[in-house]
Amino acid sequence: MATESDGFTAPVASSPAPPDQSRRAALQRALIATGLQDTSAFRQVYEMTSAKLFGICLRICGERQAAEDVLQEVYLLVWRRAPGYEAGRASPITWLATIARNRAIDWRRANVRVVAEPEWDAEGTRTPEQADDAPPVDMILIAEEDARQLHECLEVLDDKPRLAIRAAFLGGLTYSDLARREGVPLATMKSTVRRGLLQLRKCLTDVA
Repeated sequence: MATESDGFTAPVASSPAPPDQSRRAALQRALIATGLQDTSAFRQVYEMTSAKLFGICLRICGERQAAEDVLQEVYLLVWRRAPGYEAGRASPITWLATIARNRAIDWRRANVRVVAEPEWDAEGTRTPEQADDAPPVDMILIAEEDARQLHECLEVLDDKPRLAIRAAFLGGLTYSDLARREGVPLATMKSTVRRGLLQLRKCLTDVA
Protein backbone atom coordinates (compact mmCIF):
# COMPACT_ATOMS: atom_id res chain seq x y z
CA MET A 1 0.00 0.00 0.00
CA ALA A 2 1.24 3.54 -0.76
CA THR A 3 0.32 7.13 0.24
CA GLU A 4 0.25 10.14 -2.06
CA SER A 5 1.26 13.71 -1.14
CA ASP A 6 1.79 16.45 -3.77
CA GLY A 7 2.11 13.85 -6.47
CA PHE A 8 4.79 11.87 -4.63
CA THR A 9 4.08 8.23 -3.85
CA ALA A 10 5.88 6.92 -0.81
CA PRO A 11 5.94 3.22 0.04
CA VAL A 12 4.66 2.19 3.44
CA ALA A 13 7.33 0.45 5.46
CA SER A 14 6.75 -3.26 5.89
CA SER A 15 6.46 -4.76 9.36
CA PRO A 16 9.79 -5.90 10.84
CA ALA A 17 10.40 -9.60 11.17
CA PRO A 18 9.60 -11.07 14.61
CA PRO A 19 12.69 -11.17 16.91
CA ASP A 20 12.82 -14.99 16.90
CA GLN A 21 12.81 -15.12 13.09
CA SER A 22 15.49 -12.43 12.83
CA ARG A 23 17.72 -14.24 15.33
CA ARG A 24 17.16 -17.55 13.59
CA ALA A 25 18.07 -16.05 10.21
CA ALA A 26 21.19 -14.41 11.65
CA LEU A 27 22.32 -17.67 13.24
CA GLN A 28 21.66 -19.53 10.03
CA ARG A 29 23.78 -17.08 8.03
CA ALA A 30 26.58 -17.32 10.59
CA LEU A 31 26.51 -21.11 10.56
CA ILE A 32 26.62 -21.25 6.77
CA ALA A 33 29.54 -18.80 6.77
CA THR A 34 31.27 -20.95 9.38
CA GLY A 35 31.05 -23.80 6.90
CA LEU A 36 33.12 -21.60 4.57
CA GLN A 37 35.82 -21.34 7.27
CA ASP A 38 34.82 -17.84 8.36
CA THR A 39 36.24 -17.50 11.89
CA SER A 40 34.31 -14.31 12.63
CA ALA A 41 31.06 -16.09 11.80
CA PHE A 42 32.12 -19.01 13.98
CA ARG A 43 32.66 -16.59 16.87
CA GLN A 44 29.17 -15.24 16.28
CA VAL A 45 27.72 -18.75 16.36
CA TYR A 46 29.46 -19.33 19.68
CA GLU A 47 28.23 -16.07 21.20
CA MET A 48 24.64 -16.72 20.10
CA THR A 49 24.41 -20.32 21.25
CA SER A 50 26.99 -21.19 23.92
CA ALA A 51 24.67 -20.49 26.86
CA LYS A 52 21.96 -22.81 25.51
CA LEU A 53 24.37 -25.57 24.53
CA PHE A 54 26.14 -25.34 27.89
CA GLY A 55 22.77 -25.81 29.58
CA ILE A 56 22.18 -28.99 27.57
CA CYS A 57 25.64 -30.31 28.45
CA LEU A 58 25.24 -29.49 32.13
CA ARG A 59 21.84 -31.20 32.42
CA ILE A 60 23.20 -34.39 30.89
CA CYS A 61 26.71 -34.48 32.38
CA GLY A 62 25.62 -33.29 35.81
CA GLU A 63 29.04 -31.74 36.48
CA ARG A 64 30.01 -28.19 35.61
CA GLN A 65 33.64 -28.94 34.72
CA ALA A 66 32.59 -31.89 32.57
CA ALA A 67 29.97 -29.74 30.85
CA GLU A 68 32.58 -27.08 30.08
CA ASP A 69 34.96 -29.68 28.65
CA VAL A 70 32.20 -31.25 26.56
CA LEU A 71 31.13 -27.82 25.30
CA GLN A 72 34.63 -27.21 23.92
CA GLU A 73 34.45 -30.52 22.09
CA VAL A 74 31.01 -29.59 20.77
CA TYR A 75 32.29 -26.43 19.10
CA LEU A 76 35.25 -28.28 17.63
CA LEU A 77 32.71 -30.64 16.08
CA VAL A 78 30.61 -27.68 14.91
CA TRP A 79 33.64 -26.16 13.16
CA ARG A 80 34.39 -29.44 11.41
CA ARG A 81 30.79 -30.30 10.51
CA ALA A 82 29.51 -26.84 9.55
CA PRO A 83 30.25 -27.40 5.82
CA GLY A 84 27.66 -30.19 5.91
CA TYR A 85 24.90 -28.13 7.51
CA GLU A 86 21.79 -27.96 5.30
CA ALA A 87 19.44 -25.13 6.18
CA GLY A 88 16.46 -26.85 4.59
CA ARG A 89 16.69 -29.93 6.81
CA ALA A 90 16.92 -28.42 10.30
CA SER A 91 16.89 -25.08 12.04
CA PRO A 92 20.40 -24.01 13.12
CA ILE A 93 19.73 -24.29 16.85
CA THR A 94 18.20 -27.75 16.43
CA TRP A 95 21.28 -28.89 14.49
CA LEU A 96 23.63 -27.46 17.12
CA ALA A 97 21.62 -28.78 20.07
CA THR A 98 21.64 -32.26 18.57
CA ILE A 99 25.45 -32.23 18.40
CA ALA A 100 25.67 -30.99 22.00
CA ARG A 101 23.24 -33.56 23.34
CA ASN A 102 24.83 -36.49 21.54
CA ARG A 103 28.34 -35.50 22.65
CA ALA A 104 27.18 -35.04 26.26
CA ILE A 105 25.52 -38.46 26.23
CA ASP A 106 28.75 -39.97 24.87
CA TRP A 107 30.60 -38.44 27.83
CA ARG A 108 28.03 -39.70 30.29
CA ARG A 109 28.19 -43.25 28.97
CA ALA A 110 31.98 -43.23 29.09
CA ASN A 111 32.16 -41.86 32.63
CA VAL A 112 29.10 -43.18 34.46
CA ARG A 113 29.14 -46.94 34.88
CA VAL A 114 25.67 -48.45 34.83
CA VAL A 115 24.96 -52.16 35.30
CA ALA A 116 21.89 -52.99 33.24
CA GLU A 117 19.47 -55.77 34.06
CA PRO A 118 19.31 -58.57 31.44
CA GLU A 119 16.20 -58.75 29.29
CA TRP A 120 14.13 -61.91 28.78
CA ASP A 121 11.71 -62.73 26.00
CA ALA A 122 8.24 -64.28 26.35
CA GLU A 123 9.71 -67.79 26.44
CA GLY A 124 12.05 -67.00 29.31
CA THR A 125 15.15 -66.87 27.12
CA ARG A 126 17.66 -64.12 27.70
CA THR A 127 17.72 -61.72 24.77
CA PRO A 128 21.00 -60.60 23.16
CA GLU A 129 22.48 -57.46 24.68
CA GLN A 130 21.95 -54.38 22.59
CA ALA A 131 23.40 -50.91 22.72
CA ASP A 132 21.29 -48.57 24.84
CA ASP A 133 20.95 -45.86 22.24
CA ALA A 134 19.46 -42.60 23.39
CA PRO A 135 16.11 -41.65 21.85
CA PRO A 136 16.63 -40.31 18.31
CA VAL A 137 16.89 -36.57 18.86
CA ASP A 138 16.30 -35.69 15.21
CA MET A 139 12.71 -36.95 15.47
CA ILE A 140 11.74 -34.06 17.71
CA LEU A 141 12.16 -30.32 17.36
CA ILE A 142 14.04 -29.03 20.38
CA ALA A 143 14.81 -25.55 19.16
CA GLU A 144 13.78 -22.57 21.27
CA GLU A 145 11.67 -21.13 18.48
CA ASP A 146 9.68 -24.38 18.30
CA ALA A 147 9.09 -24.67 22.05
CA ARG A 148 5.46 -23.54 22.01
CA GLN A 149 4.43 -26.05 19.34
CA LEU A 150 6.46 -28.76 21.04
CA HIS A 151 4.79 -28.31 24.41
CA GLU A 152 1.34 -28.10 22.85
CA CYS A 153 1.91 -31.39 21.02
CA LEU A 154 3.34 -33.04 24.14
CA GLU A 155 0.05 -32.40 25.90
CA VAL A 156 -1.71 -34.53 23.27
CA LEU A 157 0.24 -37.64 24.34
CA ASP A 158 -0.75 -40.06 27.09
CA ASP A 159 0.94 -39.57 30.46
CA LYS A 160 3.58 -42.32 30.16
CA PRO A 161 5.10 -41.37 26.79
CA ARG A 162 4.82 -37.65 27.58
CA LEU A 163 6.70 -37.95 30.87
CA ALA A 164 9.29 -40.29 29.33
CA ILE A 165 9.97 -37.96 26.40
CA ARG A 166 10.28 -34.94 28.69
CA ALA A 167 12.75 -36.82 30.88
CA ALA A 168 14.77 -38.01 27.87
CA PHE A 169 15.03 -34.74 25.98
CA LEU A 170 14.92 -32.20 28.79
CA GLY A 171 16.61 -34.27 31.46
CA GLY A 172 19.11 -36.17 29.34
CA LEU A 173 18.02 -39.63 30.51
CA THR A 174 18.71 -42.70 28.38
CA TYR A 175 16.36 -45.61 27.75
CA SER A 176 18.00 -47.57 30.58
CA ASP A 177 17.57 -44.65 32.99
CA LEU A 178 13.89 -44.40 32.12
CA ALA A 179 13.29 -48.15 32.36
CA ARG A 180 14.89 -48.36 35.81
CA ARG A 181 12.97 -45.33 37.03
CA GLU A 182 9.63 -46.74 35.90
CA GLY A 183 10.42 -50.35 36.82
CA VAL A 184 9.71 -51.74 33.34
CA PRO A 185 11.79 -53.82 30.88
CA LEU A 186 14.13 -51.86 28.63
CA ALA A 187 12.33 -53.06 25.49
CA THR A 188 9.00 -51.82 26.86
CA MET A 189 10.40 -48.36 27.56
CA LYS A 190 11.98 -48.14 24.11
CA SER A 191 8.65 -49.04 22.53
CA THR A 192 6.79 -46.47 24.65
CA VAL A 193 9.16 -43.66 23.77
CA ARG A 194 9.29 -44.51 20.07
CA ARG A 195 5.51 -44.64 19.75
CA GLY A 196 5.28 -41.33 21.54
CA LEU A 197 7.91 -39.77 19.27
CA LEU A 198 6.04 -40.89 16.17
CA GLN A 199 2.85 -39.27 17.48
CA LEU A 200 4.77 -36.16 18.43
CA ARG A 201 6.43 -35.87 15.04
CA LYS A 202 3.05 -36.22 13.33
CA CYS A 203 1.57 -33.48 15.50
CA LEU A 204 4.51 -31.14 14.85
CA THR A 205 4.24 -31.80 11.10
CA ASP A 206 0.50 -31.12 11.08
CA VAL A 207 0.84 -27.76 12.85
CA ALA A 208 3.91 -26.59 10.94
